[in-house]
Amino acid sequence: MHAPNTTPVNRTKARILAFAGSSREGSFNKKLLAIAVGGAREAGADVTLINLKEYALPIYDADDEAANGLPENAHKLRQLFLDHDGLLMACPEYNSSISALWKNTIDWVSRPQPERPPFECFLNKFAVVMSASTGQWGGIRALQEYRRILTNIRVTVLPDTQSLRRVKDELAADGSLRDDQRTDAIRKLGAALAEAIAGSKTAD
Repeated sequence: MHAPNTTPVNRTKARILAFAGSSREGSFNKKLLAIAVGGAREAGADVTLINLKEYALPIYDADDEAANGLPENAHKLRQLFLDHDGLLMACPEYNSSISALWKNTIDWVSRPQPERPPFECFLNKFAVVMSASTGQWGGIRALQEYRRILTNIRVTVLPDTQSLRRVKDELAADGSLRDDQRTDAIRKLGAALAEAIAGSKTAD
């Protein structure tokens, strides 16, 4: 079992876990995510950026879970979710729906544990979801499903989002966006998440 993180954390800062729902090295959504991460950090958040490819998991199988328990990477991801206040995610649209990688990650992390509250890893979490696509819809159809799933598992999803369509035309050679206004809007998503978390801590 993955040992709990014992590293001291600053509880007054917003702690954000950021990841893309794509494993591809040159993922457009990873580029989108990097911009939003920059905005969150500028707003004072402590952001942990991970690559889900480094936390490979089998497709969820209840028989496998009953026989072997949670895989090691599921324990690691559970601890990461528990250690953070918010989720910053950029996720692709596949066949007008969500990423299997993202859904499988959520399925494993959401598995109930003995003597722990349901949806423990998602309680009191804030989230931002955005998407980039090479098509004309920009992932907007999948975004609705991402939001529905997160809301169902007790996550507060902020209303603002970005869906970047025809992303190949939007990217410069260095991976940045050509449109400064769009870049600013994406950075503001990260900042808005940091501010929402900070505001909740102040209210507490």
